[in-house]
Amino acid sequence: MLSNRTRGVRYVGYRDADRALPFAKYMAAHTDPAPAPVRRAFDSPPLAPLSIPDFANITRDLRPAGYSTIETGYGRRPDGVLFVAVRTEMPRVTAAMWDWWFGWHSVCSARYKLWHPDAHEYASVRDDRTTAAIPDRQKYVGNTSYVDELVGPKLQQLGIDFRDPRRQGFTIPSDQTIVFGRVGSSIAPIDLGWLAHQVRPVPGGAEMRSRFYLNMRGLHRPDLRQAARAMRRGASVDPTDLFLGLDVARDLLMHCGQEMNHLAGFLPELHREFAARP
Repeated sequence: MLSNRTRGVRYVGYRDADRALPFAKYMAAHTDPAPAPVRRAFDSPPLAPLSIPDFANITRDLRPAGYSTIETGYGRRPDGVLFVAVRTEMPRVTAAMWDWWFGWHSVCSARYKLWHPDAHEYASVRDDRTTAAIPDRQKYVGNTSYVDELVGPKLQQLGIDFRDPRRQGFTIPSDQTIVFGRVGSSIAPIDLGWLAHQVRPVPGGAEMRSRFYLNMRGLHRPDLRQAARAMRRGASVDPTDLFLGLDVARDLLMHCGQEMNHLAGFLPELHREFAARP
């Protein structure tokens, strides 16, 4: 039985019930450090505003081959949009493992915590498709993940609506994947930005090229059930959440660098053991 059946509970780390789960051996006491390029970018000034690419160019930025002038860094464009880029090297990892992961982890907080033991507190999903006889990508594309996590010192309660990246105009070869989503609040019907993670093969494994664009606000249809659950867990929403500053971009750079590097370290073993299970 998944520990997430008690859907009103939010906490850091594992409790006794979590430690009895079959994948608990992959839960670390702490998250691995971010790679050196991420730590250097975190300790450096933000990117020059005019150097940051426009969101409209994201499909060119995350094209199947080649690199961009900015692969790791954070900053704010002249129009106020926040930008974060992180490149993560992932030995032994494949794009297919990440498609499986995004379809598998969100149904259970204990699975989600594997990704970032120090910051991930809660996860649920709008539709549990883990037992459906469909490709892994279809288990999360068109679905919404609801998470409570620490980004820096701030607790965020987010709803991530995963979209079909091809409809956005991305080109995705068969040995690559792009995880693309609209990031919003799990309580208020407000969108905050976009995320995209490209995974493509390199010698010895894969690389992930992540992009976040925040302060690109919009509205979405509220999920009243999920909003009520988030409120019961303890709402973290305040008016300043709608006006994200450079501190959020800098903290998100570090958070992404930590979680992607951490999970990549054992994702091949996790996938080999659990990909055949619901």
